[in-house]
Amino acid sequence: MLGRFAEAVIGDDMQALDAARRDVLESLGSQALVDACGGAATFNAIDRVADATGIPIDEARLEPTADLRDFLGINAFPSGKSPAS
Repeated sequence: MLGRFAEAVIGDDMQALDAARRDVLESLGSQALVDACGGAATFNAIDRVADATGIPIDEARLEPTADLRDFLGINAFPSGKSPAS
């Protein structure tokens, strides 16, 4: 059930997310739903902090983000360089 919730959080199907929230709420209660939402939000925040501090970009993300990184000028900053770039 929590796995379905996590998948729904990162997905784009709002009906699946609503159903997953209801499942967590009905099965585990409101505090568990709050905790699950907080956990999901924390993972999102950690990823953003990692990106903002210049932690190297994962190899799989280099090519798909190349144009955006160039447009934003990220590659010009020392912290924006990945070992592979």
